[in-house]
Amino acid sequence: MTRGQFITLEGGEGTGKSTQAARLVARLAARGLDVVHTREPGGSPGAEEIRHIALNGDAGRWSPLTETLLMFASRSDHLEKTIRPALEAGRWVVCDRFADSSRAYQGAGGGAPADLIETLDGAIVGDDQPDLTLIFDLPVEVGLERALARGAAETRFESKGLAFHRRLRDGFLSVAAQHTERCRIIDATGEPDAVSERVWRAIEPILP
Repeated sequence: MTRGQFITLEGGEGTGKSTQAARLVARLAARGLDVVHTREPGGSPGAEEIRHIALNGDAGRWSPLTETLLMFASRSDHLEKTIRPALEAGRWVVCDRFADSSRAYQGAGGGAPADLIETLDGAIVGDDQPDLTLIFDLPVEVGLERALARGAAETRFESKGLAFHRRLRDGFLSVAAQHTERCRIIDATGEPDAVSERVWRAIEPILP
């Protein structure tokens, strides 16, 4: 059986990637593809429990090192229970955040050692790297305004301050520059319909 395609969506707060993930899943399904829509942290029962403790509480609740370990523990369970079985069954997986968020949030934003993140990625993700990563880019001030306006319950990362979010944006752009074989930057400005078309143009080369 042909292995499925693994697509990840990344970006800072308020970039609209969660909305676009749902739209992309619907559009792929309309093309007749069997698609799993998942997210990180989370995506499996055990990983969702870790999500709750990682994303709630005050901004300084966890150190960047502890956050890194929490995220990779969640990722390990997510891969074992959700992502790998789906890909092996030939299904497509669309994931709202994956390992690049650890590189950006805990690494570039928080200062966790990059070599530790890469070591954990090699041990836990291994060969199950995304086939395509869409990085949604937006000015930090616009993204934070959007994020705070939506009134979400999980606001621990939104509360980390402007300097953190500027480092975060730079971190995602750095990931895109280092992994040009799989990363595409998506301009997240404008109306959702316009962004959806940019996403679809990025997806078209890997469609069957």
